Amino acid sequence: MKRNTTFLTDDQRLQLIDLLHVEACSCVIRNGDVTRIFRERGVKDLYRLLEEEPELLDGAFVADKVVGKGAAALMILGGIGELHADVISRPARLLLAASPVHVSYTLEVPYIVNRTRTGQCPVETLCRDCATAAEALPLIRNFIEGQK
Repeated sequence: MKRNTTFLTDDQRLQLIDLLHVEACSCVIRNGDVTRIFRERGVKDLYRLLEEEPELLDGAFVADKVVGKGAAALMILGGIGELHADVISRPARLLLAASPVHVSYTLEVPYIVNRTRTGQCPVETLCRDCATAAEALPLIRNFIEGQK
């Protein structure tokens, strides 16, 4: 059942984006009357939600600090309605542009850097050649399962 985030006012959207910064979390998701914050690094929270609680993503408003192509793919597959990203990679923005997700962002970068700032994020690299969100899912799944 897709919930609609168009009921959110601009002030409510700004409050959710502010919550992202005040809580120093990685992601804030609001769906209907439910607002949750997440703190995992990378795409772990989004992947877990897609696998275990897809109803939270369905039609949700998401405020996220950093969105690469892998995160964008998971959000598309989860059916989110809106995304605000502090930082978005060009590949993520282009993938989202081909979806029904409404996107706003503060800064677009060529790619997401890895945690040590020595190169590209491994999930961004994994998903580089994926033309669709669905193509990215098994790559992300293998990556996350390999980290356990």
